[in-house]
Amino acid sequence: MGYARLEREDELMSDTDTQKTAVAEREAYFVGGGIASLAGAAFLVRDTGMLGENVHILEKREVFGGALDGRGVPEEGYVLPGGRMFNFPTYECTWNLLDSIPSLEDPETSIKAEMDEFNERYSTYAETRLVGSDQEILDVSSYGFETQHRLSMIRLLLTPEATLGDTRIEEWFSDSFFDTNFWYLWATTFAFQPWHSVAEMRRYMQRFTQEFPRLHTLSGVARTKYNQYDSIVRPLRQWLDNHGVDFRTNHTVTDLDVVPSRSGKTVETIHYEGADSTAKEIPVNSDDLVFVTNGSMTDGLSLGSMTEAPDLKSRGTSFELWRSLTEDYPELGTPSAFADHVPESKWESFTLTLREPDFLEHIVEVTREEPGNALVTFTESNWLMSIVTAAQPHFENQPDDVKVVWGYGLFPEEKGNYVEKKMEDCTGEELLEELCYHLDYTEHVDDLRETSTCISCMMPFITSQFMPRTPGDRPDVVPTGSNNLAFLGQFAEIPDDVVFTVEYSVRSAMLAVYEFLDVEKEVPPVSTHQYEPDVLLNTAKAAFR
Repeated sequence: MGYARLEREDELMSDTDTQKTAVAEREAYFVGGGIASLAGAAFLVRDTGMLGENVHILEKREVFGGALDGRGVPEEGYVLPGGRMFNFPTYECTWNLLDSIPSLEDPETSIKAEMDEFNERYSTYAETRLVGSDQEILDVSSYGFETQHRLSMIRLLLTPEATLGDTRIEEWFSDSFFDTNFWYLWATTFAFQPWHSVAEMRRYMQRFTQEFPRLHTLSGVARTKYNQYDSIVRPLRQWLDNHGVDFRTNHTVTDLDVVPSRSGKTVETIHYEGADSTAKEIPVNSDDLVFVTNGSMTDGLSLGSMTEAPDLKSRGTSFELWRSLTEDYPELGTPSAFADHVPESKWESFTLTLREPDFLEHIVEVTREEPGNALVTFTESNWLMSIVTAAQPHFENQPDDVKVVWGYGLFPEEKGNYVEKKMEDCTGEELLEELCYHLDYTEHVDDLRETSTCISCMMPFITSQFMPRTPGDRPDVVPTGSNNLAFLGQFAEIPDDVVFTVEYSVRSAMLAVYEFLDVEKEVPPVSTHQYEPDVLLNTAKAAFR
């Protein structure tokens, strides 16, 4: 018996070794260099035994990280297209990844542990979430619901997603719902608009049920020590570099040769343009894997300056690749549902670099919020402007005497209250003037221009993933019948999870890698806090505050 068991164990070990050898001989190509691709590369190296040198990440830009972008120097100003919020009760796949990647500052500490320590020191609790006219701090302890609003929310939660179709939020709720404190908090926290998908709102209500009672304080929000590029992308990139992963810049993928057969669809060639815009191709073996980020919320991103407004672009490379694929295979989704609505999916952010402390001190005085990731929204702003005063420094190379404030406006097509121009047409100087107006600081604008830099960022597709859609508009992570093609990121379909989160991108990568390579580990399931009795009780109490 003992000998037979050992013989069987030897056979199993031999099979495992053979499988690892087979994996080690395969190649993997990631189209797009955002967090989904970086996470996918990490899962391949960490969990499957694939050699780092056989993993290739193709990115059209010079920088990797996608929406987790952050750059700049104090003399010229910093740039943050966006700021991602995290949530410790959820984000299961993200914590799985970050717990295995060393911090750059302390290689003995993981990114996750570094975040834990930072959030213990700078726990989020907004004393001031909404500011009204004349810098009045609004009381948002009550969400301002009427009975009809509560009934509409309950009805939404009880309605199966499949029956909602492309219904918009504004078609589900009464007009008065959009005047409540709750809507101001909800819209500016998650960037929802009335014309966005009510099915996506439903998913958010379920995924973040535990956050509903504390939405007015944001006390469930976790942050990284620095901006996400410095805190996540750079250490993850370093870890992948150390394992030999191949990073290729100036690779704009334009098409894939997908060949059908009885055994399914197989990618055989990747077509791309290099830095010189000449057409090139990469042959793909049938055993190789191709992971495509089909659409990007920061596609078409454009930066302004103190003297120039950013451009508004209407096309994005990642969406064009997706369109090309669906011309031959319409079952791979409907990119037009997301990419053809720029007026409804755009908004604009700005990053303010301060080289003197007076303005930040004034912000603290008006909002009563010390720097530490507070989010303050000006409800009377025609642009619906919000600002975030992060814990300083927010960039690893940021000097002690330089401060950074990030902000955004959800209605860039509107004229300002102070500046008689649309936000999207404003220079950095004009954005600064408008912000000073809402903070009663206009008499100091001239001095502020000399000691600060305001860089705007127009993002035409930033909330395109929220656009109304129907089942099938987003392709499955691994489409039915696909032998080696998977889709990653915000425009692949993951039941029950929510787009516009880092978690969605990381989870898509984990699902794709684990399914293609039959990884024995389990993908962490989406948490179900919405079914916990104490969470439901607290939510009900908050709805009647």
